[in-house]
Amino acid sequence: MKLFIDTADTEEIQRAAAMGVLDGVTTNPSLIAKTGEPMRQVLTTICELVDGPVSGEVFSTDYDGMMREAQALAAIAPNLVVKVPLIPEGIRVVKTLTEQGIKTNVTLCFSPLQALIAAKAGATYISPFVGRLDDVGHDGMGLVEQIVEIYGNYGYETQVLVASVRSPMHVVEAMRMGAHVATVPFAVIDRLLAHPLTDLGLARFIEDAKKIPADDR
Repeated sequence: MKLFIDTADTEEIQRAAAMGVLDGVTTNPSLIAKTGEPMRQVLTTICELVDGPVSGEVFSTDYDGMMREAQALAAIAPNLVVKVPLIPEGIRVVKTLTEQGIKTNVTLCFSPLQALIAAKAGATYISPFVGRLDDVGHDGMGLVEQIVEIYGNYGYETQVLVASVRSPMHVVEAMRMGAHVATVPFAVIDRLLAHPLTDLGLARFIEDAKKIPADDR
């Protein structure tokens, strides 16, 4: 499974990339706004830092507006993926962009039927928001399982990108279900490595190492 980082913070991206675990980046208007910098500038910098897919989102909700923004985003770099909301006009945009050879990430997916429509339109990625579903008492990872099964049943090539990830267990479940990608905040990436027994074992090794006689050579 591929691991993307969900951020527009270039420092976090560089730290994740230095670990050798980063396959791509997803951003959204909220994350871009936190940087205090123009969107094009932020996305250009991220695309220079990362070889893998970088998702940049359109702001408009009408077809013509989304298409103008999508074309501008796609021109930033070859690895820029246009992120489009899962609304009727957005699906039209996905179809058009797919015909033009532009990769898309259909965002804000909350049902298997929405995922089906996005796949039929040719979406490169579908982003089910598992954490937001959990927040309102629904089974976010259950949705991922349904989408993976449906796509497998009918041979859709759209990749399942698990979004709104809140914990390492979301990542574990995504892997077990066969999702293609999980996009996670840097704080969750950090927690993927954490285990108390690792810390305890390392502390013991360090203490025992102090007891080893010094080399006389």
